[in-house]
Order: sequence, then C-alpha cells, then structure tokens
Amino acid sequence: MTIHHRIVIIGGGNAGISVAARLRNKGQDDVAVIEPSDKHYYQPLWTMIGGGQGDINSTVRPQASVMPQGVAWIKGAAENVDPGKNEVHLADGTVVSYDYLVVCPGIQLDWDKTPGLPEALETPYVSSNYRFDLAPKTWQMIKHMKQGTAVFTMPTDPIKCGGAPQKIAYLAADHWRKEGVLDDIHVILVLPSPGMFGVKVFSDELEKVVADYGIDVRFNSELTEVDGATRTATIRNNASGESEDIHYDIMHVVPKQSAPDWVKNSPLADPDNPLGYVKVDKHTLQHTEYPNVFSLGDASSTPNSKTGAAIRKQAPVLVKNLLAAMEGEALSPTYEGYASCPLVTSQRSVLLAEFNYKMEPTPSIPFIDTKKPRFDMWILKRYGLPLMYWNLILKGRA
Repeated sequence: MTIHHRIVIIGGGNAGISVAARLRNKGQDDVAVIEPSDKHYYQPLWTMIGGGQGDINSTVRPQASVMPQGVAWIKGAAENVDPGKNEVHLADGTVVSYDYLVVCPGIQLDWDKTPGLPEALETPYVSSNYRFDLAPKTWQMIKHMKQGTAVFTMPTDPIKCGGAPQKIAYLAADHWRKEGVLDDIHVILVLPSPGMFGVKVFSDELEKVVADYGIDVRFNSELTEVDGATRTATIRNNASGESEDIHYDIMHVVPKQSAPDWVKNSPLADPDNPLGYVKVDKHTLQHTEYPNVFSLGDASSTPNSKTGAAIRKQAPVLVKNLLAAMEGEALSPTYEGYASCPLVTSQRSVLLAEFNYKMEPTPSIPFIDTKKPRFDMWILKRYGLPLMYWNLILKGRA
C-alpha cells in the first residue's frame, strides 16, 4: 500500500510533534506523523524520578492526546528512506511518499554495545534513568544504600541530556548526606571528558559541587564491561589506556547511543560519522544533499548538546526554512546551537547551563544569575518545564 502526504514527519516525540503543531499553526493542511508508539513520554523528568522526586506515571500520556488536530497519524515504524524517490518504507510494508520530509526519530539506546550491561540491568544493583521502567528502580537502590561503593557512568559518544549522568550522582549524594551515611559511601563518577563540563563557568561551579559531596571523579574514562554476577565494573582511562576493575554495590549506567540503525543505513546519514546521524546544515537544518529533507533533534548531525531545549529553538527555525523551501525562497533563519541543561545539583537546587555552538554561556532569564545552583531553577525544572512542555511546546506555542 502506498499513501502520500505533502509533508511527512518521521517521529512523534518532542521534535516531531512540535514541528507538526507549528506547521498546522501556519496553515499547512497535509501533514503526517509516522510514529509506532501509543505512548508519549516526557523524559527530562526521569532523572528526578530516579532521585525520588516524583511519580514516573506523571511523565507519560497517550500519543493520541498530543497529536495536533488535523495531522494524520501513521501508526507504524519507519525502516528505510529512499530520498531519490521521496519515499519512506515502513516495517509493515506500507510506502509513504512525500514532497517534503522531516526526520526526527530520536536516538537509539545501544545497551548491548557495553558487554554485560543488559544482563547486569536484570540484577537488583544496576539501573538507568534512560528507561521508563528503570528510573523508579534507581531510587529504590539509592534509598536502601547505607554503605559501600556507588558508581555513576557516562559513555564517550554524544548522548541525549548530557548532564543526566551527573545529576543522578548529585541527587543520590544529597540524599545520603541527609540520611547521615554519605561518609560511608564511596561515590565514583565516571566521565569521558577532561573536565566537569565543556563551558568553563559551569565547570567551575560543578567542581565545587563534587568537592562538597566528596565525589571521586574519574576523568577521560568510561565503562567498558560489566559483570553483574560479581558486581564488577571495568573502567578504562582513555587518556592512559589503563583499565581498572571496580567492585560496586550499586551502579547507575548511561548506555552508548547513536542514530537508529535504519537511519545509519540510509542515504540520509552522515557518511563521515559512524554514529549515523542525519547530515544537515547546522544552521538551516536542511539536509546537505536532499533539499526537500530536514532534520532536528537527537538524530540530526548538529554538533550541539542533544536536549529538549535545543529542540525548542530548532523547531521554529526548521519550520520557517521548510516553508521557505516550499515557496522556492532562500533559507534565512539560522539555529546558533542553543542548548540548555538544567543541572540538578541537590534535591532543591539546579544550575541552568545555557550555551551555544561556540560553547559560550547564553543565559535567557534576566535579572538573576542562573550560572549558579538556585532553588528557583529547581522549581522551574521540576514543575515549570513539564507544564510548559505539555501545554505550550507540543502545541507549537513555545
């Protein structure tokens, strides 16, 4: 079966729904979203759920409830794109043809790329806030920990919400301090970078945070293997090439991530990037070879931090440029790499890290210093941003 829509969007997450809503708001009446899931998740809150700050069920709603009115929902999974023929092939054999295509299927979690990790996640001692069903488990591990070694890891390659591996370590340490057991717990934070953060002003603040908690930070390092049976994590220092086996009592792991396999294997992928992201101009978000194809969000090749805040700035740029392309006009709006990472530093404070492609701070809230941990930014992260997401962002109004 073949069906046709003028504008086809692959992916019904933050990026896809935001773009679809904006297109409808601009009067486009033939827009389709390809999305297989019945559920829509607000993932930025999962870190706080893992830290005991909320109910996981508050982060999920029916996909039908967020689909913009007048948008055709094609409930299927894309498995191939033929940009030469302007066709998307679905897993059930359906072919969806298009005049213009927006690719935003999200990022793929490569659990099996770390030997032993899938098996270790089945044990009571390893968890990850990157899965809906595991975030509550993280809190149970933290809550019952009284002494021993707690390991928090981050992989080398880009991930969605790059601050999440640190946030859960700080939430855990703050809880253990309140319980009076922090001094009995060896907290190890494994980071692939040479510093705490890529922007110095934020890195300086985070150095104070880890020093305050007494966290043992392993820089230039990553988890390379897990033995769930013996609770052993193998950590490699990529600068020295040396590896160390660490016995853990609990461990929070962030998996390696990449573009979905079908994107990697498509003509849309960046051939110079083994992670397979959709190759776009980083300012216009238009594909570098196929002018009727655009991409945003976690699956695009833009070299910014992969966050929901980035999508909020990308979506209006993409829509304006897509509409310009449809009219045969020059593309003018540009995305400058804005990203925001609300770094939760305790159970009641957040450092709002905002920056651009040049890794320059780009604070957006006037009159207050958001470059330091603040309680009001915690309120924004915990309550304000979810409200904004469900009621404004997904409706194309923010």
